[in-house]
Amino acid sequence: MPELPDIELYLEALRTRVNNTELVGTKISNPFLLRTVTPGIEEFTDCKVTSLRRIGKRIAFGFQNDHWLVIHLMIAGRLHWIDKNKKLPARKPLLSLEFTNGYLQLTEAGSKRRASLHLFTTEADMLSIDRGGLEIFKISQSQFKQRLTIRNHTLKRALTDQSLFSGIGNAYSDEILHHARLSPILQTQKMSESQITRLYKSCVTVLEHWTKILLAEMATETGNNFPKKVTAFKEQMAVHGKYGKSCPVCETKVQRIRYASNETNYCPRCQTDGKLLADRSLSRLLKKDWPKTIEALEESTPVVN
Repeated sequence: MPELPDIELYLEALRTRVNNTELVGTKISNPFLLRTVTPGIEEFTDCKVTSLRRIGKRIAFGFQNDHWLVIHLMIAGRLHWIDKNKKLPARKPLLSLEFTNGYLQLTEAGSKRRASLHLFTTEADMLSIDRGGLEIFKISQSQFKQRLTIRNHTLKRALTDQSLFSGIGNAYSDEILHHARLSPILQTQKMSESQITRLYKSCVTVLEHWTKILLAEMATETGNNFPKKVTAFKEQMAVHGKYGKSCPVCETKVQRIRYASNETNYCPRCQTDGKLLADRSLSRLLKKDWPKTIEALEESTPVVN
């Protein structure tokens, strides 16, 4: 799912294309995409885009009549830009927004339709979808601590809770926790001051780092320089999506915790003092044979000659 750095990447690309540009046509090909009843999509036609902003993991388009169009990409939704002088692709998008200078299209991989479109008549109505998470770049360390410890959750859950912090999801929370050298299951109300300080600084550092990297990569892309490879799995990441590969800091094999459709990746040497965290499915299956340390895991792994 696109998160804060990825959404900022889309916004940067969109600002140069649709800001102060008229929306001249719309087409929704899947009725399940639209999640609101009023206003109608036709009320946005012939109106100029006057504002673009991120609301959590959503992209919000503000129009001159104070109407707002909000897109949530969810896991598999992606945006595509086609200049007016280019041929439209054969794919059938869920949503097509025609501007005076080009088309913005929304597609979603797979058969599940989770991406959503919300339409609002005023900015106040639009802000009702904001879950209230604080923006990391706009808060002090003391504000961060107050929000982090308001409830006793695991760090992984706290960082990805959009009512606590805005825009952080599964991928960047893994990277933040690895950078801070903290366990994903550490309880927020049991953290020391030094651990909270490390976590706050890592949130800022990691999110700034990846936003700069993605913007730099987009600037060097060929074609129309619109983001083409927005994905949660990036080769330069330290642990996210790197299960079984070596940690770039200590070379220990990256481990994981799987639950439902999500996966948490971590380095047991850097983050959990050499302890392996119980995987909900595999550890229950292996029971007493589940290795609890790096050493036990290495001993149980057959050597391949």
